[in-house]
Amino acid sequence: MQRRVALGHRIAELRHRADLSQEQLAHLAGMERRSIQRYEGARRDPQFSDLLLIAHALRVHVTDLLGSGPQPPSGPGVSESTTS
Repeated sequence: MQRRVALGHRIAELRHRADLSQEQLAHLAGMERRSIQRYEGARRDPQFSDLLLIAHALRVHVTDLLGSGPQPPSGPGVSESTTS
């Protein structure tokens, strides 16, 4: 669920940067507005094909939607030497 929320926030953030409404993004991606709403609202996981369409419409790489990838371990008991 946390991954879904992060993805939804990322899609919304990139959409806002592109100065697009949900309706405009949906049109550019060839999707319905409610699909964009569901993805941004973390109510549904997009298929990879939809991520590609959204990324193309936003003129970003699909990895930009997914974030920076796996994060190094952090928290109690993780020393600096284990993260480098």
